[in-house]
Amino acid sequence: MMELVVPIVVLAVVVAFLVLSTVRVVPQARRYNVERFGRYRITLQPGLNFIIPLVDRINTKLDVREQVVSSRPQPVITEDNLVVNIDTVLYYQITDPRAAAYEVAHYLQAIDQLTVTTLRNVIGSMDLERTLTSREEINARLRNVLDDATGKWGIRVNRVEIKAIDPPSTIKEAMEKQMRAERDKRALILHAEGERQAKILTAEGTRQQEILVAQGDRQAAILRADGEATALERVFQAVHRNDADPKVLAYKYLEMLPHLAGGEHSTFWVIPGELTQAVRAVSEAFGGTQTEDAPAQEPLKAATSTPDDRPNQVGPSPPDPIAAAERVARQAQDAVADAEAEVAAAQRGSD
Repeated sequence: MMELVVPIVVLAVVVAFLVLSTVRVVPQARRYNVERFGRYRITLQPGLNFIIPLVDRINTKLDVREQVVSSRPQPVITEDNLVVNIDTVLYYQITDPRAAAYEVAHYLQAIDQLTVTTLRNVIGSMDLERTLTSREEINARLRNVLDDATGKWGIRVNRVEIKAIDPPSTIKEAMEKQMRAERDKRALILHAEGERQAKILTAEGTRQQEILVAQGDRQAAILRADGEATALERVFQAVHRNDADPKVLAYKYLEMLPHLAGGEHSTFWVIPGELTQAVRAVSEAFGGTQTEDAPAQEPLKAATSTPDDRPNQVGPSPPDPIAAAERVARQAQDAVADAEAEVAAAQRGSD
């Protein structure tokens, strides 16, 4: 009995090994390439699969998800003979597991080398400034070249991105100086534009102010002129309507003389020749006599006479014209005061 147990155990182990070798469970997003006697037979899909033990074997296991590969910085020469280090990031996906396993050996290395050579060709046709500002163009050209080359390998390149472009340190310093100069230039331009705009606005404000002031002065002058014209017109109408006597006009003439003589800067006053006539007319109008005015007329005549009027005068020096003018002004003020008193008395009597 013991002799039968050992063969049965061995047979069970062999059967279990054969069963386990026959069944293959493939995970999701994985592909297994199966060879039979060294020749490609089939690619196992995700799920439960069966193969023939000792006849079929799994050669490669591939991940068909999108993969990301970051290459190390590569030195590249630009069109203007500057060496820059460019670091790229590659996004690819296996679409044909059989081609990826049998059409190319070490497809990752092949993609990396193809990326480097294509990048050098693309950057070699650009200068440094264009290289720094044309990343989208570089990415598109790299993707087109890599997608065409890797299509027969069963690989699709989805995206190629330039991760970093590192120019030499001297170029960096020059670029920093250039950027600083550009910023200073923009700052000066903006400052100049601000000052220009401020001056324009100030000039506009001054112009508007002067225009408004001139318009105000003009309007005020017009209003004053209209007021004076209306006042003169009313005075003229009143004079003509009341048929003013020449004596009244003489009275008004004498009434203005103190104002003329009492000015702040009146250091020299010319006595008009008709002043004596005005004084005489007012005196006669209010009952004055010729004899009362005679003493005042003599100095007045002396003050108002000219050298031609007395060519042969002999004797003491003529009286002072300023003193004579002051006496005449006082007499005129007295006459005006008497006239005002008479007018006030006449008004009270009429009331």
